[in-house]
Amino acid sequence: MAKAKEARLIIKLKSEASDHCYFTEKNKNNTKERITLRKYDPIVRKHVLYKEASKV
Repeated sequence: MAKAKEARLIIKLKSEASDHCYFTEKNKNNTKERITLRKYDPIVRKHVLYKEASKV
C-alpha cells in the first residue's frame, strides 16, 4: 500500500518589523493559502504581522 502524504507541515513565520521568526505547524488540507498571523515580536516589543516564509 502507498503511504498517504502528511497533512501537517512545519512552517516558518517571519515578522514584517524585524528578523524574528516563529515555527509552527499548518494543516495543508484545511488552509492551502499562506498564513498571516498577528503575534508578539520581542525585538520590537509590539504585536506585528507575521507571514509564512517557508516550509522546513
